[in-house]
Amino acid sequence: QVQLVESGGGLVQAGGSLRLSCAASGGTFSRYDMAWFRQAPGKEREFVAAITKSGGNKFYAESVKGRFTMSRDNANNTVYLQMNSLKPEDTAVYYCAADTSSSYYSSSFNAQARNYRYWGQGTQVTVSS
Repeated sequence: QVQLVESGGGLVQAGGSLRLSCAASGGTFSRYDMAWFRQAPGKEREFVAAITKSGGNKFYAESVKGRFTMSRDNANNTVYLQMNSLKPEDTAVYYCAADTSSSYYSSSFNAQARNYRYWGQGTQVTVSS
């Protein structure tokens, strides 16, 4: 069973930066596509960013392109989400997800929450105006 633990959330002013981390254990990390999703109060969970197994392909939601960068360290079983130029509308609980159980990947496939097997508990990000 794969376990995912997110960290790095917090309160930041608009225009600031945060770096989220997601540490994985219990599986073969390098075999998993990874992703970040977020859920704001009263809203559905939405895709933020995804990265393929080797890190060679990355996908981003339009709302975060140019501001967020996802990366991974397969040696340390960790993925990161560097968030810059944060906006109040980025306020949400951010979730790490792993393992699409597929060798196929695309911008649409990797953006769908139903394709991921494992999920973390989430970390709160709050951006004040």
